[in-house]
Amino acid sequence: MTEARGWGFGALRHKNFRLFFFGQAVSLTGTWMQTVAQGWLVLLLTDSPFYVGLVSALGSLGVLLFSLYAGVVADRTDKRRAILITQTLQMLQALALAILVWTDTVTVGSVMALAAFLGVVSAFDIPIRQSFVIDMVGKDDLLNAIALNSSVFNATRVLGPAVAGVVIGKLGIVWCFVLNAFSYLAVLRNLAAMELPPPPSVAPTGSAWAGFREIVAFVRGDARVTALIVLTGVLSVFGFPFLIMMPVFARDVLKVGAEGYGVLMASVGLGAMVGALGIAAYSRWLPRGRLQLAGGTAFGLLVALFAVSRSFALAVLLLGLAGCAMIVNNALTNTMLQTLVPDHLRGRVMGFYSLVFVGMGPLGAFQAGVFAERFGAPMAVGFGGVACALAVALTWWRVPELREA
Repeated sequence: MTEARGWGFGALRHKNFRLFFFGQAVSLTGTWMQTVAQGWLVLLLTDSPFYVGLVSALGSLGVLLFSLYAGVVADRTDKRRAILITQTLQMLQALALAILVWTDTVTVGSVMALAAFLGVVSAFDIPIRQSFVIDMVGKDDLLNAIALNSSVFNATRVLGPAVAGVVIGKLGIVWCFVLNAFSYLAVLRNLAAMELPPPPSVAPTGSAWAGFREIVAFVRGDARVTALIVLTGVLSVFGFPFLIMMPVFARDVLKVGAEGYGVLMASVGLGAMVGALGIAAYSRWLPRGRLQLAGGTAFGLLVALFAVSRSFALAVLLLGLAGCAMIVNNALTNTMLQTLVPDHLRGRVMGFYSLVFVGMGPLGAFQAGVFAERFGAPMAVGFGGVACALAVALTWWRVPELREA
């Protein structure tokens, strides 16, 4: 594998990673379009913030239930073949939503069922895809590749919602689902075009339960890893639901409609993209532990400020800054976990990470929906932001090893 040291975005010099990177750029644009469209669709069907949160929770329930087992699978499987399967299933889910909306037979129940199905597929897709990165770039460019993946994820967070807002307003919700389904063809084609050596035949060493116990022992034995996992769980439950409540803020708090909703979501992605590109460009010189903790604290405070803002322009600015702080925290957490873990545990630790990063989402979405239904979306989001800032500050004090990581 060609070395790529010394170049700001060196991971892109690896052909396989370039194929993966650009395929993901197309596919993730469609995914964000569907995310925006689904939230707006549920709000139109139910006129209830609770159901907006509930559908999002169901979309993450599968990750909560299956991601630990998926991590074991990731350490024992041909990762490219597995990703081809999961991406195909996700494409079929988008097609099903498009058909239901096109034929005017969609119900909140059908949206909930398809969201739950997508969550099960994602439970396997996320840890396998995360642990596949090192197979494409090697250890030297792992941090750079993770940051670049974060940048494309958040660049599409800008493009996807912006396009979705226009598409919903001009053509209708159904076209967001149609375009998302077709976007998967790019990543499927590029995965098939990769030139990889035959995957090593990994003989299972014990049961899945034994594999689970091994990763739990590893996580509990390293205070830095424990702190990173716990903080990710706190942010997933209390911080990240600000995105789920965005349709409510757009329609009821800021009163800017579907196009304004797209702008709000895009501002988060723009800030996150800037943060991710900064991490990628300076990946070899960053004080990772201290910067990760600073990013988490700033994220919580910015979300709390957004919750009390009533100016659309100020909300856009605060969301951009929150997106930057969020990706700084998330990318550095992902990187530190992958570099602290032995190679043979990487799939399982990413399964554990998926459990708290995505799988805890149902709890976060549910609590945010219930809180918003009773006290209003601004109160729900503001409380969550303050809780995140306090949790990170407490970790800064209690786990000094993390500051020096």
